[in-house]
Amino acid sequence: MSAPRTVRAYIALGSNLGDPSATVQAALAALEALPQTTLVAASSLYRSAPVGLKNQPDFINAVAAADTQLSAPALLKALFAIEARFGRRREFHHAPRTLDLDLLLYGDVVSADPRLTLPHPRMHERAFVLLPLTEIAPEAAIPGHGPAAALLEGVRGQVLSRLEPVKSS
Repeated sequence: MSAPRTVRAYIALGSNLGDPSATVQAALAALEALPQTTLVAASSLYRSAPVGLKNQPDFINAVAAADTQLSAPALLKALFAIEARFGRRREFHHAPRTLDLDLLLYGDVVSADPRLTLPHPRMHERAFVLLPLTEIAPEAAIPGHGPAAALLEGVRGQVLSRLEPVKSS
C-alpha cells in the first residue's frame, strides 16, 4: 500500500469580529494542529475593507500554505470544523464573521463541484488574497487565471494595510 500523496494547499484566513488579529493567529495554530498536515508558511496580517456588505468592521486577513495528505473534501471539512470552534455562523452572505477559512488552491486541482470549487472562484479578484498569497508563494499560479503576481495589477484599487508578520510559535 502506498503512502498518501502530499499536496500543497493554500488557505485564506479572515476575521472581523472580536479580536481579529488574535483570532487569525489562533486559527493558524489550529491549522498547524490538523492531522496529516504541516503548516509551511503564513503571510503577514493585512487589514482590508469588507466586500459586499460595507457597514461592518474591517477584516484582518492572511494566507497560509500547508502540505497535507488530507483529500480536498477532508481538508475543507476540517476548515469548517475550525470555523465552528471559533464561533462562525453563516447567517447571511458577506456577514461579519469571527473566522472565515477558504480553501484557495489544492495543488493544481480544478473542481466545479458546488460543495468545493477549486481554485476558489473569486480569489483572482481580491487583493486581500492575492497580496498575502504572493508574499509567501511568489510563483503561485491560479489555474485558469495565470500567475497570482500578474493578477495584482487588476486589484490595485483595493486598499490593504500590512500589519505585522505572523508570530511564530
